[in-house]
Amino acid sequence: MDLRTARLILNALPGIGPIAYHRLTTALGNDPTRIFQATRTQLLSIKGIGKNTADTLQNWKQHFDPDREQQKLTTRNLHFHIPEDGPSYPPLLREIDDPPIGLYATANPYTHGTRAIGIVGSRRHTAYGLQMARTLARELAATGWCIISGLARGIDTAAHQGALEANGPTTAILGNGIDIVYPPENLELYRRIATTGTLLSEFPLGRPADKQTFPMRNRIISGIARALIVIESDLNGGSMITARFAADQNRLVCALPGRADQPTSRGCHALIRDGATLVTTADEILQEIGEPRTTPPTTNTPQPTLPLPAPANATEAQILQHLTGGLALSPDTLAEKTQRPIPELIGTLLMMELNHLIQKTPDGRYEIPTT
Repeated sequence: MDLRTARLILNALPGIGPIAYHRLTTALGNDPTRIFQATRTQLLSIKGIGKNTADTLQNWKQHFDPDREQQKLTTRNLHFHIPEDGPSYPPLLREIDDPPIGLYATANPYTHGTRAIGIVGSRRHTAYGLQMARTLARELAATGWCIISGLARGIDTAAHQGALEANGPTTAILGNGIDIVYPPENLELYRRIATTGTLLSEFPLGRPADKQTFPMRNRIISGIARALIVIESDLNGGSMITARFAADQNRLVCALPGRADQPTSRGCHALIRDGATLVTTADEILQEIGEPRTTPPTTNTPQPTLPLPAPANATEAQILQHLTGGLALSPDTLAEKTQRPIPELIGTLLMMELNHLIQKTPDGRYEIPTT
């Protein structure tokens, strides 16, 4: 058995994660092939390796077929990269406490070294958050920095899109097998990144996403990057987990401030209070990293836009007044502020949304579009 096959098997076996892998290889001469030569007694003598794990290792052929997995990889033009491969395995990942045993990747290998910046944020975003994610990603990617994110709904999607708009590099870290597109509405984005960038996953083919895979994915997002930017997150959002990983990995943690009265700002403001760097522009981020831009940012030619329709009546005007300043409010809150009955208000909100005066956020609130 060669080194790559050994890592491929160990990466797929149930109960053998990066921490158990590290314990096993440390005890057995830092050679993963020796794990399959070890006796049950030897395995059980290793700290943290119990009977179930020892049984899995002794009977690994019942759990995983490496030849079949490799055949699938070849058919789909996918690859399994290991740390011994060199630059195709992101170098900063080697520095974290629990690096992936291996990484499944699309045809284009990761080649950006340490020039990577992570951008993460809430799925329950505001129009402001989406706009800032795209703008920061676009400007950073235009200077050659690879934008790392998780292909999730909301801020992650906007970050990847911003990088692609600049024809810059972007890498998506998946919380499932690399042959699964999640969320499904990001199929076209998945394809674009696979063509011009890189998709990475530490999970075997066919592995669906679950509550365990997303935190594991998050540590890779922060682990690859020199810096992590959090754009909109509540206090208990997944982005806060990624920020904690980044701090533990000695990465620069940045946060974009938002409105004090918006739930989507609570996490970023908490990070700033705890010492994260407040950033609002790409130049500020590059300055913090220590590689300031030497040329002025490129500006995109503004696209002509049609003027938004004026409010049709006093109720619409009243609603717009309460949504000024970037506020996003629920129908109940708007009903309270406008003193309008809910049935009447819902109809008005629907018409305003159809006329592009307002837009609905993923959590059901309404806000004024940024463009």
